[in-house]
Amino acid sequence: MVDVAGILITGLQQGAIYALLGIGLTIILGTMQFLNLAHGALYLVGAYTGLLVVREISVQEGALAGIVADPTAFGIGSSFLVALVVTPILMFAIGVAMERFVARPLYDRSEVEQLLLTFGLALIVEELARQLIGSQPFSSYAPEELFGVVVSGQANIPFVGQYPRWRFVVIGLTFLLIGATYLVIERTDFGMVVKAGTRDSEMVRLLGIDITRSYALVFGVGAALAGLAGLVGGTIIDVAPGIGTNNALVPAFLTVVVGGAGSVVGAIVGGIVLGMVAAVFQFQAPQWSQIVLFGFVAVFLLVRPEGLFGSVEVGE
Repeated sequence: MVDVAGILITGLQQGAIYALLGIGLTIILGTMQFLNLAHGALYLVGAYTGLLVVREISVQEGALAGIVADPTAFGIGSSFLVALVVTPILMFAIGVAMERFVARPLYDRSEVEQLLLTFGLALIVEELARQLIGSQPFSSYAPEELFGVVVSGQANIPFVGQYPRWRFVVIGLTFLLIGATYLVIERTDFGMVVKAGTRDSEMVRLLGIDITRSYALVFGVGAALAGLAGLVGGTIIDVAPGIGTNNALVPAFLTVVVGGAGSVVGAIVGGIVLGMVAAVFQFQAPQWSQIVLFGFVAVFLLVRPEGLFGSVEVGE
């Protein structure tokens, strides 16, 4: 019972991060038919941005110290909250720039060219991080308090036992971001254009909507989500140049494969499913977890190649 509950919580936490990554990737893939292998690099930049803000630009001790007379009195002492604001804004701007200078010239090119260029860009970003910051991993930067509430240490959970408090914050925070993204996609005009674009971008153009103008916003939102996933993920794992590929790019693509290309709901469900599968083997046989994850997706593809929600979202 203890193991089952622990696996469920760990799988939920890991799956939520996968889902956040998958949503960013699937809206770009579905709307623009653009394969962005630099998505993991955006996760990497988000993680390093969080590291920079939390440790170097802290409102308590860093470069921003003094702008608030008594930060802790207002419950805003944690620089992690500053990172939660700075990171998506920065990543959105990077995403918009990527759409203009990297993706747009490739819209009419083959998928192979898109893959080669974006993968090359990911390698450049990774190598730049290695040369400028170093190969050494930085330990996670999870805060000790948020809004005056202690979020570090262990919590005693029924049927689970001792479990890190911060992991529950990660689950809540990530699902809050996923919910906000879902509402934007489902309840706003921008979201309607994105959804329509994932189904038939040519029809959207024929209806008089200039979907090209939305491409930059879609890319920006996708980059912001990847950056937020990196920020949150950096509070759990060590931050190093290789995490963009190992911890982000591969899980993001597997999530889209399982959920179905272009489906936001599919990315959420696919992320949770993969998180659960990974958690089971991390508990029982960690040395096999990655192999089993790939094997699971390979078998899944044989059974349902369009993904869980692919036929509904794309073919409808």
